[in-house]
Amino acid sequence: MPWKAKTVEMTREEFVNEVIAHYKSKAKICREYGISRPTGDKWLKRYKNGEGFKDRSHRPFKTPQNKTAAEVEQMIVEHRQQEPGIGAVKLKRMLENEGKQGLPSHSTINTIFSRNNLIRAEDSLAAKPTVRFEHEQPNQMWQADFKGHFQLGNGERCHPLSVLDDCSRYCLCADARINERREGVQLSFERIMREYGQPRVLLCDNGNPWGASQSSGFSGFELWLMDHGILVMHIRPGRPKTQGKVERFNGSYKAERLRFHIPYDMQEAMQNRLEYQEFYNHIRPHHALGLDVPAKHYQPSDIVFQEEIEEWKYSGKNEVRKIKSSGYLTFSGQGYYFSEALGGREIELRQSTSNRDLFYLCYREFRLGKLDVKNRVITSRKAYLIHGDPRIVDDVFGG
Repeated sequence: MPWKAKTVEMTREEFVNEVIAHYKSKAKICREYGISRPTGDKWLKRYKNGEGFKDRSHRPFKTPQNKTAAEVEQMIVEHRQQEPGIGAVKLKRMLENEGKQGLPSHSTINTIFSRNNLIRAEDSLAAKPTVRFEHEQPNQMWQADFKGHFQLGNGERCHPLSVLDDCSRYCLCADARINERREGVQLSFERIMREYGQPRVLLCDNGNPWGASQSSGFSGFELWLMDHGILVMHIRPGRPKTQGKVERFNGSYKAERLRFHIPYDMQEAMQNRLEYQEFYNHIRPHHALGLDVPAKHYQPSDIVFQEEIEEWKYSGKNEVRKIKSSGYLTFSGQGYYFSEALGGREIELRQSTSNRDLFYLCYREFRLGKLDVKNRVITSRKAYLIHGDPRIVDDVFGG
């Protein structure tokens, strides 16, 4: 005859019978069964009340009066399914913006997500507070970046270009490009600057087409922006969080669109990007804006984009030299490599106010480098505004 498996109910009944028999103390029997005295007393009480040894139901004795109505829960579920990357706080604000009333708290909405299996474990782990910094006014700084390229349904590669206003988080550009070369990027910038005006500063990384290595000076795209009076600032290598706003936009696009659908070709990719740009600017609430949408905080720049670049005239007080097509500067009989991008352009040499052997190389309204005639070297190939650079508080020519 096979042994009969002992159930939890049978163990509890056995415990109660031993206590009632008084062969041992109740405390000793509790230790033998590995339970606490209060737990032992609970099962003795239920036995005396004739309740048996099964677990009670964990269901509440009565339905809460504030239970979310079925139609409201269904509406929340449908909106979450339409925008599976949007969290409870933002979804509630979106519904309020649509005029929906009688909505539960965002914690209850989150519970509805969980109850309907609409929360992924990795999303919960990724949610954490963020420390933020932004400029005070729109167009003081734009951030630009390419999101990592991805493969389309037809096998082609898509390179998403994103440009965001630092203050308002307003997305000015969400183009889909076939590569990351200057020609396509410049077309995108011409288009958005015709529509929105110009920024004072553009923040970008050091990759193509934004920058060039120290050995090659400046990129052609940098010089084009400087021709339009725009200061280009590069993040430090390995510090992508410096561009946190555009990086966040790229991450949100991936989480809220690409995670659920990969466009088939470039035409669909561009349509997908433009649709997300509209959603991000006008519908999707933003935590950093107090759950407002970016469109409520953005206004076009008062710096109008000039189709034709105006000729620059230097003061005549300092020596002016033309950079050779090879990128070399000749000064006092000595040749110095500066930048091929400046080939054929004139620069002004301004002597340092504190070191007579040091000359600053200036292009238009920018300081681009230092020429040390004593050591015969050009250093500090980085653009600074001669007037009003946010990184310099003292004399820009005093180093």
